[in-house]
Amino acid sequence: MTSMTGRGPIGAGPWPYALWALTRAWLLACVFKVVTVPGPDVTVDVSVIYRSWYEVLLTGTYPLDDVTWQYPPGAALAILSPALLPFLEYATAFFVLVLLCDALVLGLLLYAGRWPGTPPGEAGAWVWIAGVALLGPTVYARYDLMVTAVAVAALLAGVRRPRALGALAAFGALLKGWPALLLVGVRKGPPTRAAWTSAALTAAGLAAAFALWMPGAFAFLAFQRDRGTEIESLGALVFHVARRFGWEGRVELRYGSLEFLGPYVELVSTLALGLGVLALGWLLLWRLRARTFAAHTPAEAAFTAVLLFTVTSRVISPQYLVWLVGLAAVCLVFRGAAMTLPAVLVLVAAGVTLLEFPVGFGHVVAGDAWGVTLLLVRNGLLVAASLIAARRLWRSTVPGRPRARGGLLAGRGQPSRVAR
Repeated sequence: MTSMTGRGPIGAGPWPYALWALTRAWLLACVFKVVTVPGPDVTVDVSVIYRSWYEVLLTGTYPLDDVTWQYPPGAALAILSPALLPFLEYATAFFVLVLLCDALVLGLLLYAGRWPGTPPGEAGAWVWIAGVALLGPTVYARYDLMVTAVAVAALLAGVRRPRALGALAAFGALLKGWPALLLVGVRKGPPTRAAWTSAALTAAGLAAAFALWMPGAFAFLAFQRDRGTEIESLGALVFHVARRFGWEGRVELRYGSLEFLGPYVELVSTLALGLGVLALGWLLLWRLRARTFAAHTPAEAAFTAVLLFTVTSRVISPQYLVWLVGLAAVCLVFRGAAMTLPAVLVLVAAGVTLLEFPVGFGHVVAGDAWGVTLLLVRNGLLVAASLIAARRLWRSTVPGRPRARGGLLAGRGQPSRVAR
């Protein structure tokens, strides 16, 4: 049944809510240790690391002496957020707040699915429901889902209010950096000026506020500079394979993650940074060449950009996948979106990520055949999704060359029809 305004279904059926509730009950059972998932305890980050940061932040300073604090100043808000529920123990309050953010994202996606020009189904909501469940309990034991909720809200608000997109993107960037990429696909002209100006003003105001709030707001920049090649990253596959041929390196816990140390590690880390620069160059070229901007272009551009920077990063932590799941879900809200295949690849990668961490993490650390296979499959899926997304974004927004026999229109310099 459709509404009088032609917006499509008045409400979603019961299945999205039922499946969301069922899968999230399983995730909560895992983080509360009612159900045991093989591998390391994923809740330690919250109960030990986040809790220790919380205690330091309450003293009125950022964790200046802790090199594992590698987050923008806004991350303090996420770490301090359990104080909103003082009647609960810290970790319990954190899990409840992540659950509420999860529910918020579902609600936003289902609401957006009823907008004019969007599909009559709930494809975006289903991507979110499935993707978070496939990632397993890790996604509830990190604050990345909170950041993803801000990013989803920004992209959906930006359809009608570019200034809201800019403000939310800036806020998200001060939580964890990557939401700054939400600005890359805003329609050229007044929407870009509105979004980028709003983002700049919001970022400047919040950065100043955080710097005045507590000392050490930007100490994380020096800690990030010293990062190496984390064992789950694309570049790490070189050393996983090299170990089987006598490479004299080792795995060591540094800056809060397991990294490779030894010959040629610095070279591979530098190459990863170089690939990141190339990804940025491609995005800038796309931005200059793009001419066709639809309602879904900002979401597709953000999804592509985050994919590119994820696969070229020196670190690919399991929780990074929740960023991609959230952006993929927004892409599939819109009619005419071209990201269905990359979104499916990300969902499969999410399932493989659960097998890689926490279930098979011992195999990954050891670099045995099973661990390397899991990394090859997961990272291979992300690379494929990145390349396909980039190609589809380019083809749907950048005019093609005029046809050789284009008749009068081609002779006047009109672009040929854009393939999707």
